[in-house]
Amino acid sequence: MRGTGLKVWAWSLIALGLAAAAGIVASQATHAQPPGVGQPQPKGAAQRQASQAGEDAEIDALKKELEALRAKVDALSRKRAAGKQDPQRQETGKIVVTSVVATDVVDTQQYVGKVVSHRHIDVCPLVGGPLMDVAVQEGQTVKKGDVLFKILPTAYQLKLEIDLSDLEAAKIQFNNSDKLFKQKLISEIELGLSRAKLAKAEAKAQLARAELSYTTVMAPFDGIVGRLHVQPGSLVHEGDTLTTLSDNSVMSVYFNMPESGYLKYMASPAAEKESPPIELLLANGSKFPQAGKLAAIGAEFQSESGTIAFRADFPNPDRMLRHGQSGNVLFHRVLSSALVIPQQATLEESGRRYVYVVDKDNVAHRQEIAIQRAIDGMFVVQKGLQPNDKIILEGLRQVHDGEQVEYEYRKPEVR
Repeated sequence: MRGTGLKVWAWSLIALGLAAAAGIVASQATHAQPPGVGQPQPKGAAQRQASQAGEDAEIDALKKELEALRAKVDALSRKRAAGKQDPQRQETGKIVVTSVVATDVVDTQQYVGKVVSHRHIDVCPLVGGPLMDVAVQEGQTVKKGDVLFKILPTAYQLKLEIDLSDLEAAKIQFNNSDKLFKQKLISEIELGLSRAKLAKAEAKAQLARAELSYTTVMAPFDGIVGRLHVQPGSLVHEGDTLTTLSDNSVMSVYFNMPESGYLKYMASPAAEKESPPIELLLANGSKFPQAGKLAAIGAEFQSESGTIAFRADFPNPDRMLRHGQSGNVLFHRVLSSALVIPQQATLEESGRRYVYVVDKDNVAHRQEIAIQRAIDGMFVVQKGLQPNDKIILEGLRQVHDGEQVEYEYRKPEVR
């Protein structure tokens, strides 16, 4: 605003001066009529001519002063306008240049994951009856074969005794039929029927023996007992859930990756070789001490979300992780020979990123770039730069496109 006011004031002064000069000229034109040819000069004509010549000289001098003032005002206005367009142009900081580096970069993507036990089952009885005993507590660690529950076995014990009696009778009948067949008193068909009855009796006895064994519910593997859904004295039925059992020696973490990330992973060398370690960030912000490995990729995409399921397995020797827990998976991917520059070496205008590239003649050229990733204060450049290109790191605001610059070179820092 001060520049605009200065310019308006100067032009007002010029206008007043020109108006005054015009008034003097008009007054002279009115009062000083030129004498006719052959007419005598009016009285005092010589004095008026001398006065007019002096006034003309004064007007010319005033016009020159006003013209010089106008030129000075224009120069000050241009300077002020240039200062507003580039406020740091007047600063005199040093210009620092560094180089574009091509190096391997670890790109880390974070995904929400759900933790599940390597084996997690519902413990259900294969027979029903009154629950006689609960041999475990919630959260207890058990070994394979440990007794968990006992169902009253009385009915199954009696059934087994009946079936064993039927089996003994079938054996006697078969032995008798075999003797008669050898004496050719009965046919081979009758012997076969006797043999079939014996086999049926044996099967029924084996089934009764198995049902009796099912009254004792044992742990099928090492694990941790979950919530108990029954108490001693409860009447349970075949298939009822008594508790859960979790094998937490290895934990699986499922997370969904978008299609773009999946395609990038499949195109990377890690897809053909052993995958890099995967980390798990827990709910309290700490990292799980054990590194995981990619174990499986889902067979199909979820059309609603456009993602595909990944599974990473984590050793869990201290049983810190539990079934149903949540966390964030840190999925690392190596970008080979990626072009890396500091973020501070870039300018952003209208959503686009620019750098100043310094050529061999020390001339700075403004260059638009495309950013692939931002990692720890650095940009991974997708296009727009070449390895070992020199770019301005500090003093960006002091440089204009096409200017020759004097700079200090700083070796690039690779993290």
